[in-house]
This record gives sequence, C-alpha cells and structure tokens, in this order.
Amino acid sequence: MAKSKVLMRQRRAGRTRAKLARNANGKLRLSVFRSGRNIAAQIIDDRAGRTLASASSLEKDVRTSSEGSKTDTAGKVGQLLAERAKAAGIEDVVFDRGGYIFHGRVKALADAAREGGLKF
Repeated sequence: MAKSKVLMRQRRAGRTRAKLARNANGKLRLSVFRSGRNIAAQIIDDRAGRTLASASSLEKDVRTSSEGSKTDTAGKVGQLLAERAKAAGIEDVVFDRGGYIFHGRVKALADAAREGGLKF
C-alpha cells in the first residue's frame, strides 16, 4: 500500500530526531517546518518541552519585507530566529531538518541562522 508523502516525511523526521536525541548531549533543538508556501523554525528545549524562540514567514515583519523568492524569505526567517535566540541567550543548538532534504529553503534558513550567530 502506498504511503503518503506526509507520512514518509514524518517517519524520516522521527529517525532524525532519535539520532539527535542520542548525540545532542542536552543541547537545544532548532526544528524546521516547511510547507508549500511558508517556512517556520523554532528552538525547542526537549527536556522541559518548551519553545524558547521561534520565527515564521507568516509573521508581519517577514511578510512585509519579503519581496523575492521563497528561498530569500527562508533566509530572513533564519536571521530573525538567530536574533531572537541571541536575545534569549542561546548560542549552541542542534539542527533538526524535520525530514526535509538539506537543500534549498532549509539550507538557506540554516545558513542565515549560522550567520546570525547560532552554532550547530
């Protein structure tokens, strides 16, 4: 029986998160969600089950300044997330690509977050 794209992505994401949990050594997790039009990222403390910082392409700051491609918008989301993480005192994270290929928008977000000062 054929499985849906969403189910297969969720299974890949579960495998990725299991590996991150083994190797993270208590670091916070930068999780990415990508849809057809938008992208969102958040920094999560898995021990406490809390989101410490987040950014999305749906936010007013990003939407008003987002002229260009979806990849450019993803870069702006990464920069915004890095700024919010610095304000919260976060520097080291592990990157959770969420079952998506590390290419295109996901890579643009990661590169912008690194330029903004996050280490992963």
